[in-house]
Amino acid sequence: MTIAQIKTLIPENAQAKGRMAALTGGILLSFDPIFVRLSSVGGYETAFLFGLFSALSMFSLIQVTDERGLVKTMKESGWPAVLSGLIILGSASMFVLSIKHTTVANTMMILSGRPVLTAAAAWIFLKERTTGKLWLAIGGVICGMAVVVSGSLRSGNIHGDLLALLGVTCLALNGALWRHFKAMSRLLVVGLGGLFMAVVMAGPANLSAIPARTWLVMACMGLLSAPLGRVLNAVSSRYIPAAEMATYALISPVLAPLWVFALFREQPPAATALGGTIIMGAIAAYIAATRKRS
Repeated sequence: MTIAQIKTLIPENAQAKGRMAALTGGILLSFDPIFVRLSSVGGYETAFLFGLFSALSMFSLIQVTDERGLVKTMKESGWPAVLSGLIILGSASMFVLSIKHTTVANTMMILSGRPVLTAAAAWIFLKERTTGKLWLAIGGVICGMAVVVSGSLRSGNIHGDLLALLGVTCLALNGALWRHFKAMSRLLVVGLGGLFMAVVMAGPANLSAIPARTWLVMACMGLLSAPLGRVLNAVSSRYIPAAEMATYALISPVLAPLWVFALFREQPPAATALGGTIIMGAIAAYIAATRKRS
């Protein structure tokens, strides 16, 4: 498929473009747990490799595709890009460490609370209005989360669940930040987040113990699916409200446990599966309502 053919698939309408970017980014991010599971090393080592390859891919892409170059792009994006990169350090590292300490289903369903926190952050910091249809969708997500949590109270995965909660809080804050600073380079913030994560995780990680296979697995994640998914996620915030962007991205927490079950036979608890179904239903209903309105 040529670049011209790819461009014909991109909607001209700004809102449709934002929704398409959010959904595509969410699908790509749903593959993250697979790479984390395949890494076969500790959380610090996995996070280091993820950050390193994400930084390399994003910085190289900026240098090749942006006529300003990497240095000028950094100067023009300024402190908001640095702040966003630090927040990505929190969200991405907490995600990787959470996957290492609890089930993928638990981590991903906790991340499904992102729209609620994103809407709150956008409302508090940006005074952004949230539509009634979106609040109904968020209500459905809350119900789904309640079902998931009720089934995991006896699982003993408190450590992993708390890490996931910290990660989703960072995601919500970044959603509001991206919405406010629309001109900020999305490639740059993802690259900076990866750089910060590689630097921070290099200390506790045992780099000499990482096998060659793990380097290859994490290169596939850090150079391709993960950074592209995050960039699309960030780009969508230019066209649609932060809470709406986060709602569409919920396809990732729903799909990820399915991929992990298919490959590793890690079966989600019944409550987690039920909660995920409720969340998916809320997303589908909201998409149908917004399409009808358009």
